[in-house]
Amino acid sequence: MKRSLIIVVTFCIAQISFGQATIKTMFYNVLNYPTAPPENREEILETIIDSYEPDIFMICELETEEGGNEILNNSLNDDNTNYSSAPFLSNFSNSDVELHQLLYYNNQKFTLIQSQRLITTIRDINWYTLELISEDQVNNPIRIEVFVAHLKASRGSDNETKRLNMVREFTDNYANLDENDYVIFAGDFNLYSSNEPAYQELLDVNNKIIMVDPINTPGNWSSDNTFTDIHTQSTRLSSEDFDDFGSGGGLDDRFDFILMSENMVNSTELKYIPNTYEAYGNNGNCYNQRIDNVDCTGTFDSALRDALYTMSDHLPVVMELQANQQFLSTPEFTETIKKIELISGNLLDTQLSLQINNNSEPIDFKIYNTLGQEIKSFSAKGNSITNISVSELSAGMYYLVPVSIISDTIKFVKKN
Repeated sequence: MKRSLIIVVTFCIAQISFGQATIKTMFYNVLNYPTAPPENREEILETIIDSYEPDIFMICELETEEGGNEILNNSLNDDNTNYSSAPFLSNFSNSDVELHQLLYYNNQKFTLIQSQRLITTIRDINWYTLELISEDQVNNPIRIEVFVAHLKASRGSDNETKRLNMVREFTDNYANLDENDYVIFAGDFNLYSSNEPAYQELLDVNNKIIMVDPINTPGNWSSDNTFTDIHTQSTRLSSEDFDDFGSGGGLDDRFDFILMSENMVNSTELKYIPNTYEAYGNNGNCYNQRIDNVDCTGTFDSALRDALYTMSDHLPVVMELQANQQFLSTPEFTETIKKIELISGNLLDTQLSLQINNNSEPIDFKIYNTLGQEIKSFSAKGNSITNISVSELSAGMYYLVPVSIISDTIKFVKKN
């Protein structure tokens, strides 16, 4: 039986122009989503998302796949379909822990190449590979290796050791990366100080890949008003009004982070935009207060701070990146439906057969394995059937990526 994948592509009526390749990233602990009150948190999250419009949105404390779909459909794609979600992967690290990480991405700017996990003693660390959809994607692809974590909570040397052991699963995985890869490591790290072993391990200059903290503010972050502008927890004084979900005490901890590989400091290809890293919603004058306090005025207005207070006991953290390649932009377009029919189906033996309809131009494809390694590339003629041998591939899952058009990745499995 034929399986059809409908791919919507856009064509300019006039000449295609090119947009600036700015990439906005956000990490957010969404607090026991969707169980924690109030019931309309997908609408509250929509307000927060719309105020920043991240291209890469990373979360933790997601309880269920259904909750993840609710965020995708109601918070992100409330007025368009520009966001896609990575696959929901249940936590393998500890069967008693029902909190997960997930990544969402702007599918007009990125293709998801692979999604997998690193298993620790506490919670999985999720690993995603994103590739920019750019004007030079075929000849010079730019990829970002994104890791999302939720480290062990609470004070004490035992918990510090557990955080360190989780981080070591991440740094040990450097063996599977190239030293020049662009890497983001984001999450709720539950760190109280830059002296903690986990933080020191992450920033160790002797590691194969050196990670850096974009704002470079070492110190004892907890309960110190010197760091009030980077604190991310707690947005609340008490959790009593939220059925005891989350923590209170006011803003006095820096638990949430986005770290990046050192090559993104000065790279001409992909780099951090200085002064774009923020504890989102923190005006720098809310030490030990609720984030919605009327005196915490500044750049972030009261409507946003009200939403942040109601949504979670954490603030998001954000930062922007700049690529030297430019994204395709189509200010004036009409939509054309193209069908790529996988005649061979998604379970393959020796041959992949696909048919391209309603398109006269050839389409370039790449095949990747689950490690994000390119295995094969080919071009398929428009309005025709193309047969590609996959007999040499090992058994397992692969990703077929149409690289010369904007589309989602197509998965297939090679049998023994």
